[in-house]
Amino acid sequence: MLFTRRFFILLILGVIPPLLTWPWPGSKWLLIGWNVALLVTAWLDHRQAEDVSQIEATRHLSQRFILGAENEVQIELAMRPTRQLIFTLKDEYPPELELQGERLLTFTIPRKARNSIKQSYKLFAAARGDYHFGDLLLRWTAPFGLVVKQARIPAAQSVKVYPNLSAAKQQELLAQRNRLLQIGIRRTRLKGQGREFESLRDYVRGDALRHISWTATARRGKLVTRQYQAERNQNIVVMVDAGRLMTSRIDNLSKLDHAINAALAVGFVANRGSDNIGLLAFTREVMSYLPPQHGHAQINAMLEALYNLKPQMIEPSYARAFQYFAQHCKRRSLVIILTDLIDREASGELLAYTATLLPRHLPLIVTIGDNDLRALASEEPLKVTDVYRQSIAEELLQQREEALARITELGGLALDVPAGQLSFQLVNKYLEVKARGLL
Repeated sequence: MLFTRRFFILLILGVIPPLLTWPWPGSKWLLIGWNVALLVTAWLDHRQAEDVSQIEATRHLSQRFILGAENEVQIELAMRPTRQLIFTLKDEYPPELELQGERLLTFTIPRKARNSIKQSYKLFAAARGDYHFGDLLLRWTAPFGLVVKQARIPAAQSVKVYPNLSAAKQQELLAQRNRLLQIGIRRTRLKGQGREFESLRDYVRGDALRHISWTATARRGKLVTRQYQAERNQNIVVMVDAGRLMTSRIDNLSKLDHAINAALAVGFVANRGSDNIGLLAFTREVMSYLPPQHGHAQINAMLEALYNLKPQMIEPSYARAFQYFAQHCKRRSLVIILTDLIDREASGELLAYTATLLPRHLPLIVTIGDNDLRALASEEPLKVTDVYRQSIAEELLQQREEALARITELGGLALDVPAGQLSFQLVNKYLEVKARGLL
């Protein structure tokens, strides 16, 4: 029970007369009587206040919060009081989420209200994972205005913060409409390439001789070319490194967040193109594995596997990850490895085990370019320490390029792009592989 300002004002007003007449013998009893009467009245006021069982308080929120966005939480309060009531409500939201707006919500419920009252606030999610809400804390003033009654309404609830899918869905939409020339992405089909037969057409200068259909040519009396399209139901497996190098942050997101966004983007587009999409997340151990499958259920499974994946300050084991993949996936696949490289020694294990995938699989190593490192290498040094720092940056970049070039020499593919372009460039590369029939 909390006392209000009115209570303390009455308490002070009751003390003044006895103090002014203090020599009088009855002043002491007057003071005691006033205090007792005030406390009894406050107790009765508290008893007369509405009971918490008459109040219905409910929290409404989406089952999925979005990373890097403001997510709305709505509180609904309902009751039919015999007088107008003003409630102050505090929600025990997850402390890891950032509150946008006021901490306390105020509800004014008129006498014998017919409808519930709703208020909302927003929480900003800066990291993926599981978060937990506590109870709802309510306060309201008793009828005489002497005390404030408070109550705790059980409302424990959990919410999952998922990656932001807006970019991934945009990739799917653009692929579906075949408008990938926007934002620098090529079209999904290139004439004369791919492995799956589509149709016949008249020969045009520049067509490959191996694509000429001689039987159709003989039948029509003119050169006819077979036209191909990218095959469907091919396997795409995305391997996501959650090791030490993926903890660094770019544009308020970790490199792992950027990698997850790119994995989901290529997953959406592959699913739309009727390919099978799989996932393998690893650090020192394989943390999750989804065999390549097709359908929306597989995309949801990827979301569940990735939403709570955290980068760890340990070195990844490419050996265990690649051995696990080789044991569980026998069909030829495009294996996209989302990772990062620093120098020649750090990339040695990755290169060695990537080579073991060839020729059964087609590996594509995708690294997230470090803009700060490139900026450091290109800026003009102003002092001796800047020269040393710049030379180290240039050496690291050179070793990185050598490692990626080595993958290409072995017959694999490599892609090194800035974080902001990772999803677009990866989807572009996937579509290029499909169009050229490399898989």
